[in-house]
Amino acid sequence: MTPQRIVSLVPSLTEALFALGVGERIVGRTRYCTQPPRAVGRITKVGGTKKISIPLVLDLHPDLVIAVKEENTRENIEELREAGIPVLLGAPEGIAEAITLLKELAGLVEAPRAEAVLGPIERVHRRLQTRRVSSRRRVFVPIWKNPYMSVGSDTYVHNVLQTCGGENIFGDSLRYPTVTLEEIQAAGPEVVLLPDEPYPFSAEDLEEFYSLEIPATREDRIHLLDGKLLTWYGPRMASSLTQLSALLNTDRN
Repeated sequence: MTPQRIVSLVPSLTEALFALGVGERIVGRTRYCTQPPRAVGRITKVGGTKKISIPLVLDLHPDLVIAVKEENTRENIEELREAGIPVLLGAPEGIAEAITLLKELAGLVEAPRAEAVLGPIERVHRRLQTRRVSSRRRVFVPIWKNPYMSVGSDTYVHNVLQTCGGENIFGDSLRYPTVTLEEIQAAGPEVVLLPDEPYPFSAEDLEEFYSLEIPATREDRIHLLDGKLLTWYGPRMASSLTQLSALLNTDRN
């Protein structure tokens, strides 16, 4: 039976469900599921991505819960499954896996707008995969501060940077390494991207990076960035990948 009552525990996939044409079936969401703004306002909040109210979810009588290993806890997922709730659990560590997850989701909910959403993403992804990049800019992306944390090779963000023509300066690490300003300076990034989530980097953080002796300072390539460009997989992927590729490859052949 096609799911008719969906609880989404993943902000980007909540947005994807609306884009796929089944947003009216969502009965529960996290407080971080904010897109599209007007449409999600009517949907019951069941907590955050890391801590949800299991009783509240059960009261909604969902026939599908959507979650991912990166954002949701194993304990919450196990509790839901033990209660007999079907859970679609994704674990994308790259763009290809994210596309596969979106296809699985679209098929499961029998989405009427699957091709309209997935087609542009797949075309942009193919183009970026087959494009020749003569040289890659070394990129630093922090996801947290105090202490600074970055992204390793087994993360979605790393794959996005690589696909868009960048070289993650901490790509020899796994998951989310803790790094110091001295290590950042020694790695010599040519581009620094400061996203506004999960840590809300802002203009106040620019001075600290501009004080470093790195190519990004000399070339004025320290950018405040909408974090969704780096971390959200869903209908915005085609646009996000295009924008990031242009940002990282300006003035490069």
